[in-house]
Amino acid sequence: MQLIQQNPDLSAYLAADEVIDHTHPLVRETAARLADGAADSYAYARAAYEFVRDTVPHSADSGDLRVTWRASDVLAQRTGICHAKSHALTALLRAEDIPTALCYQRLTHDAGTGWCLHGLVAVRFHGAWHRQDPRGNKPGVDAQFSLDGERLAWVPDPRSGEVDHPALFDAPHPAVLDILRSAPDRPYLWEHLPDSLTP
Repeated sequence: MQLIQQNPDLSAYLAADEVIDHTHPLVRETAARLADGAADSYAYARAAYEFVRDTVPHSADSGDLRVTWRASDVLAQRTGICHAKSHALTALLRAEDIPTALCYQRLTHDAGTGWCLHGLVAVRFHGAWHRQDPRGNKPGVDAQFSLDGERLAWVPDPRSGEVDHPALFDAPHPAVLDILRSAPDRPYLWEHLPDSLTP
């Protein structure tokens, strides 16, 4: 699949904002700690990915009812759904000057009775974008950091109406961010996740 950079200005994929708040002290401290043991930017990107994937439980897996969306809050509270974890990973990568985009898949939801948007990221190395999924592994899910072929949590099945969206965004999509900000808890969020990129 050809990934499509929505903003032609690559520096937009290094920017900080209210969600990807990589100027926050906790994000900076976490990034510095991970960078201290990394030999180069590739090793750092892998370490940051594995940190978010493995030390921030996906709230649906852990049963945590809290909803997080700001990167620093995800790191502080150590919980979040796929979108929140993607925000945290994006902040950690951008903190070390690695261009990072947010991207989405449309996947089946509620045992195949509906769809929802799944969030992941793309990192830019060697002049190309590479998608990574920090959702968190569990039985049946084995996502890995890779620049040589995707190792995502899921591969969409077009026969079921699932879709890989090629668009690479420099900020969270409004349809996703609006529900993350307004949801009082994860069960509510789970019932109201958007199923398309149409706001």
